[in-house]
Amino acid sequence: MKKLIIAGGSGFLGSVLINHFQNQFEEIVLLSRKQKTPYHNVRTVLWDAKNVAGWKNEFEDTDVVINMAGRSVDCRYHKKNRDAILNSRVDTTTIIGKAISQCSNPPQVWLNSSTATVYRHSLETPMTEVNGEVGTGFSVEVAKVWEQAFFDSNTPLTRKVALRTSIVLGKDGGALQPIKKITRLGLGGKQGDGKQKFSWIHQDDFVRSVDFLIKNDTLQGPFNIVSPMVTTNNDLMRYIRSVLKVPFGLPASKPLLEIGAFIIRTETELLLKSRYVIPERLIKAGFTFTHPELKKALYNLLA
Repeated sequence: MKKLIIAGGSGFLGSVLINHFQNQFEEIVLLSRKQKTPYHNVRTVLWDAKNVAGWKNEFEDTDVVINMAGRSVDCRYHKKNRDAILNSRVDTTTIIGKAISQCSNPPQVWLNSSTATVYRHSLETPMTEVNGEVGTGFSVEVAKVWEQAFFDSNTPLTRKVALRTSIVLGKDGGALQPIKKITRLGLGGKQGDGKQKFSWIHQDDFVRSVDFLIKNDTLQGPFNIVSPMVTTNNDLMRYIRSVLKVPFGLPASKPLLEIGAFIIRTETELLLKSRYVIPERLIKAGFTFTHPELKKALYNLLA
């Protein structure tokens, strides 16, 4: 393939995507607010994610677009941050759709970030793309509006896939790094009652699933990007202590987590919501996971 555009590709997942796709495309373009250190065959095009001027023509004759843009949700959900979280996702999705709609030769496929948080808190019932129940609350509303902006965009010649991604575990970034730090400090016990489901995916399977969805041109719509083997928060912390050879971990009750979240300016939802999400459509399409089991995945990433 000739050209890949990654919007908002300057973070952890952007680096994972670049490393995977570097040798599959003649050229990779990063849309970013800041100039980044260039890789081999990768260049940065500056954008404000609001106006098409200066970068719109990049979409002509592009094979694949992956939109990863969006403000981090690791913050307190006061109005200013809520607005930034929502607008950063909806605005970038809308403006990319506008740019694609103006192309004479538009991209073949557009993959847009979404989130597995769109589903309700569930301890017993697995959530699939077909039978999953949409939840309530701020994070769910963001996911709904985000996907609506994506699927409502007028791009009839471009196949569209929404990536309902769970927590991506990585070697050098993502949610695993702070968990590793607190575990080594002896604070790696269960969070809350520890029964909440933990849906996750290894960074290698994340990028392999994206690759799979690009190359299978009959696949479109929402896909759950998660491991098929869901675990609990209690088992997650137990496995991490085992891999890191930390003999104990102090548990954190919900009231204690509320205090800690306030101090470090984040929300307990990121730890306490039970995400019981299954990648039904990926499995039915024939995708196979390299790291389906959490403990083995953690040994691969941490040992």
